[in-house]
Amino acid sequence: MTQYIAHIALLVEDYDHAIAFYTQKLGFDLIEDTKLDEFKRWVLIAPKNAKECKILLAKASNEEQKKFIGNQSGGRVFMFLYTDNFERDYQNLIVNEVKIIREPKVESYGKVLVFADLYGNLWDLIEPVRSEAKRKF
Repeated sequence: MTQYIAHIALLVEDYDHAIAFYTQKLGFDLIEDTKLDEFKRWVLIAPKNAKECKILLAKASNEEQKKFIGNQSGGRVFMFLYTDNFERDYQNLIVNEVKIIREPKVESYGKVLVFADLYGNLWDLIEPVRSEAKRKF
């Protein structure tokens, strides 16, 4: 039996603002946007050429959920975005005025920086060292 994680839910305040941020500022693809009822939509996004895991943009539907928008991981980095071209993606973040939390640095596992999405969730942008890159790309 083969298993994989298909989707990760990300709480958002507004579907359209979140779609705009991820597609226009990060260059993700909008995979699906289906209206389920008057208030709820099934919205999937993913980095270009992603094959498996996608992000489900889930609009917070009550006050309890709204408290966690932008802080689903208790202030830790929540998502890890691997790239095959760190400089290109770093420049894209700067051009699109995405908030950089920790400037680029070289670690034993590769180049990394931390940025925040439109709600404050923390992301690592990582270009792994070659041996790890071969396994991931």
